[in-house]
Amino acid sequence: MLKISENPPILHPDYGSIADITGTWRVAHTKARNEKALAWNLIQFDIPFFLPLREKLSVRKGRKFKSLLPLFSGYVFFSGDQDTRYQALTTNRIAQVIEVINQDAFIKEISQIHQALARGAPLDPHPYLKKGDRCRVISGPLIGMEGILLAKKKLTKLILQIDILGQAAAVEIHPDLLEPIP
Repeated sequence: MLKISENPPILHPDYGSIADITGTWRVAHTKARNEKALAWNLIQFDIPFFLPLREKLSVRKGRKFKSLLPLFSGYVFFSGDQDTRYQALTTNRIAQVIEVINQDAFIKEISQIHQALARGAPLDPHPYLKKGDRCRVISGPLIGMEGILLAKKKLTKLILQIDILGQAAAVEIHPDLLEPIP
C-alpha cells in the first residue's frame, strides 16, 4: 500500500482547471489495478491526465490506514493527439482506449468531479442509474424489493409492477438506497 505522498497527482499538469488542457480527451480502460501506474507513466511522457482519487480509511489489527483509491476503478482520462494515444498504449497498462465523441459534454462532466475533489468533497463511487433501469433496494424498510426507476423532477420513485395484471404501484425512495440489477 502506498503512502498518501507516494500517489500520483489527480490532475497533471495542474492547470487548476481541466478546461485549460488542450487536446482530445480519451478514456483509458486500464488493465486490473493499473490506474496509478499508468498515471506515473503518463507523467514520464508528459501526457495530461485526470485520475480522480478518493480517500479510504481502513482498520487492520487496530491500526487505521488511509489510502487513495481510484474513484472510477479501471479508468484514467487523458488528453492529446494520435501520437499521445500511441505513447499511452506503449505503457502496456491499457486494455482499451475509449474515444470521446462529445468533447464539450465530457469536459464538463469530469470538470465537475475535479471541482468537487478540489473543494474537499468526499466522493464515493455510486452505481449509474437512469430512468427506466431495473433496480433493487439495498437498505431500509424496503430492502430486497425490485422495480423500475422513475425520476420526476426532484422526486425519485421505484415502480413496483404486477405484470400479469398490467398494473403497477410507485413508492418514493432516495436513489442512494438503490442498486442496478444486471
